[in-house]
Amino acid sequence: MDSIQLAQNSSTTSADFPFIYLHNEMVTYFQDRNKNVVKAREKWMEHLRHSDAVDIFTGSDTSLPNQIFSHKNAEKRLEAIGFRVGFVLAEKFSKDMSRFANELDRMKFICKEFWISTFGKGVNKLSTNHQGIYIIQDTDFCTLSPFSEGIQYVADCIPFTAFPVGIVRGALDNLGIRATVTVQVEKLPSVKFNVQLIK
Repeated sequence: MDSIQLAQNSSTTSADFPFIYLHNEMVTYFQDRNKNVVKAREKWMEHLRHSDAVDIFTGSDTSLPNQIFSHKNAEKRLEAIGFRVGFVLAEKFSKDMSRFANELDRMKFICKEFWISTFGKGVNKLSTNHQGIYIIQDTDFCTLSPFSEGIQYVADCIPFTAFPVGIVRGALDNLGIRATVTVQVEKLPSVKFNVQLIK
């Protein structure tokens, strides 16, 4: 994917800029790293085609096969980092609060106190079907606000949602909610986090 030039949106405050800039650099770093791993895999496969396969695994240089087989894509790495960050943040933000009575109270905490402390503002809407599926909607999500509004960059913005998805999943896990979190972007900078509880 080509590098996308992100403009500073007027809805982004100067206090948000360091986080957004760091986040953009993280995404770029992991995308570049992913490209290098793909190139290394192609190089290794080409070498494999032109030589005896046993030589590759018994040779002294095993770093190339190790890099290739331990590969994760950029989105998975960003989500894993986000999970750890979200887990710690939820612990920090909820330590002085009373126990949550139920699952809905935990989700309300995520959408109010946690969201404000982590992403700079509360969510616009929390909805549920009362069967283990919650939808968190934020119409001006901070990591997507640098993109131009509309639908032209929707496909390009998906890597920029991986870290926040991990943050949400990690926070939920810390609060005792095991869930699958996916993201849906139809028009920038609006985002919907779909939280499906794992029973």
